[in-house]
Amino acid sequence: MDKNYDVIIIGGGPGGYTAALYAARAALKTLIIEELAAGGQMSATEYVENYPGFDDGIEGFELAQKMQNGAEKFGAETLYARVHAIDFKSEPKKVYTTQGDFQCKSIILAMGASPRSLGLPNESELLGHGLSYCATCDGAFFKGKSVAVIGGGNSALSEAITLSSLCEKVFLIHHKDTFKGEQTSIKAMHESPNIIPLYHTVVTNLLSDNGKVCGIEVMDKTNHNKAVIDCEGIFIAIGRMPNTKLCRPYLSMDENGYIIADETTKTNVKGVFATGDLRTKPLRQIITAASDGAVAAMNAEEYIRRN
Repeated sequence: MDKNYDVIIIGGGPGGYTAALYAARAALKTLIIEELAAGGQMSATEYVENYPGFDDGIEGFELAQKMQNGAEKFGAETLYARVHAIDFKSEPKKVYTTQGDFQCKSIILAMGASPRSLGLPNESELLGHGLSYCATCDGAFFKGKSVAVIGGGNSALSEAITLSSLCEKVFLIHHKDTFKGEQTSIKAMHESPNIIPLYHTVVTNLLSDNGKVCGIEVMDKTNHNKAVIDCEGIFIAIGRMPNTKLCRPYLSMDENGYIIADETTKTNVKGVFATGDLRTKPLRQIITAASDGAVAAMNAEEYIRRN
């Protein structure tokens, strides 16, 4: 591969591939660097029903492939590699990866966010052994079994609803008295006969037997009573953490690690733009990430032409 590009986009989710589409159509030499697979979190979503243009919905993986194909049709290139360092200060800017080093005139950041963990002692050991952060990915392994979903937002509600069609019982553990999510999701949760919501409840321990999940220990916050819930699967949905570690010494961020960038997607470093779930914004959805990508590409083009 060539080592010199107009634009390097780090992250191949909806924000990244929309940016690539717009940049490539603007005749900018464009490289997308993605560590795992096109689509990011979207590719692990079983069905997307809130993206315009698909009246019957579309599988997340298929939508990701369509976005990748659309960008590559106009000349964007994809490199599967892990980025281990970025030099934002040099001109041209430099990106260091496991597949070599590259340089560019402008960088668009689209690395998204990763699941937030509970922070309990044996959480990492049980990952893949009954513990998961994605019901769409792993729900089929628990068909006919009892599982617990931990969280109180849209993600947790979606996980619980997805699992309710597969599992015998779905315990939905929330530390508050009301769920924070779309009303349609809350209504669907209440209408599912096998979803059992537990309010004012926190998980204090993850239980295992022979290295596999066998239950959770919970505590009622109102009276501090503890109980054990038998289950074979645990799905954690308590939010996400922005993948911005590589940017921390250089870019301005808020207290939660999200890159400070407004609707222009411009960061505090000239020629560097932030899109999708890793920037400060009120709504993190596929459509808003795609919108960010288009704006970032337009501003990257303007920056390159001007300089």
